[in-house]
Amino acid sequence: QVQLVESGGGLVQPGGSLRLSCAASGSIFSIRTMGWYRQAPGKERELLASITRGGTTNLADSVKGRFTISRDDAKNTVYLQMNSLKPEDTAIYYCAGRHLVTGTWNYWGQGTQVTVSS
Repeated sequence: QVQLVESGGGLVQPGGSLRLSCAASGSIFSIRTMGWYRQAPGKERELLASITRGGTTNLADSVKGRFTISRDDAKNTVYLQMNSLKPEDTAIYYCAGRHLVTGTWNYWGQGTQVTVSS
């Protein structure tokens, strides 16, 4: 099993920055890709960023140039650096893991609330 725990959410001003962390534990060797999703009220959950075992990253167009995904293997932690935050970035942010064999996103954190407001 894999356990993912997000942290770092909170209230920030428009234009501000926030860094989310996702600590992974358990059978992390079974993870192919780590990613960050978000879900705003009334909207579908969307994939924002991902990073593969080899370190290849991908960002959604909506956050490209503002968000960055990275990881620290020594700490078993994935990060999402969010800059130039906008009110429309307000959502619950989830850390997720894609299984090495099945390719399904079947590992999920509990979510952390990010609110961007003046």
